[in-house]
Amino acid sequence: MVIRDIVVRQLKLPLVKPYRVSFRTYTEFEPIVVEMVAEDGSVGWGEAYVPAGSTAESAESAWQFCCGQAARLTGKFALEIHEHLDREVPAAPFASCAMLSALAMVTRHSALVTSEELRIPLLVPVSATTREAIVPEIEELLAQGYRTFKVKVGWEVDTDLQRVRWVQEALRGRAMLTMDANRGYDLEQGMRFASNLDPEGIVLFEQPCEADEWDANAKVARVSTVPLMLDESIRNEQDIDRAASLENVKFVKMKLKRVGGVERALRSMKRAQDLGLGICLGDGVATEIMCWTEACVSRGFLSKAGDMNGFLKPKARLFANPLPFEGGNIVLKPGYWPKIDRAAIRSHLTRESRHTATALA
Repeated sequence: MVIRDIVVRQLKLPLVKPYRVSFRTYTEFEPIVVEMVAEDGSVGWGEAYVPAGSTAESAESAWQFCCGQAARLTGKFALEIHEHLDREVPAAPFASCAMLSALAMVTRHSALVTSEELRIPLLVPVSATTREAIVPEIEELLAQGYRTFKVKVGWEVDTDLQRVRWVQEALRGRAMLTMDANRGYDLEQGMRFASNLDPEGIVLFEQPCEADEWDANAKVARVSTVPLMLDESIRNEQDIDRAASLENVKFVKMKLKRVGGVERALRSMKRAQDLGLGICLGDGVATEIMCWTEACVSRGFLSKAGDMNGFLKPKARLFANPLPFEGGNIVLKPGYWPKIDRAAIRSHLTRESRHTATALA
């Protein structure tokens, strides 16, 4: 298969409500979206949002990478494009993933094809910050079918611990609970938070310290009353091996854009599974394009609920046949295949770069 056209776009998608994590509050997502068109007319889509501070890449470097690679790779065979982009993953995983995901879709990678019904339970973040507001939010989300809740922490330890206790009281054992610090704590804060958690109903505590602070994360894990999950620390199979060697690190969280696309994600999850680590997959700041891809790829690997819930946060959906969601689950029927809503793409477009092969391979 020869790729005839590659279009690189950046979108701006306002959110239904602000999404607050330890290092910023999102009011919009600004993903880079890649469209690939094959010589036979087949179309594939990929994306990667590069939030400032979450990686060495930036939105601008990812944009320049995708545009440069698009100019270079149009007119080439899909296998050649895959081999080239795979070599670029270590230096630019987010941007490479946007292109590799589009390539996986245009070539109908077997991991994306749904031959039987697929139900992926999703976890849901708790937005409320006061006891009075937490109770009705919990009741509403339980009624919607959610059974795994995530509390974002990573600010002030005592306030974070109090909020977790309020959520536990509101849940009354009716659902599971996770916490995510998004690298927000230093070592002392992380240890104090983790050692003072009431483990009742808590599945795990995610990424207390900075991604490269392996010793700090390991020390937090040793004193934690609940298992730890590493997220931003996990970028390749070597990181998975290292995580598996740490006491009380029982889970790894992966995102396609961090490990570098479908094939690398499948290998990484298999490695984690072989080492006895629980697996969570998903990007909370992605659109339907990446959330669908990650839902498909997660088959057979998820330990608990998936985190591919980003598509529920923007006001606009990008699929003309929206990603099916019911009772707290992504539900993919046999044969489901996304169709892009091009009007939605156009109405949220901030920039675009088109590349067409002058001579086909």
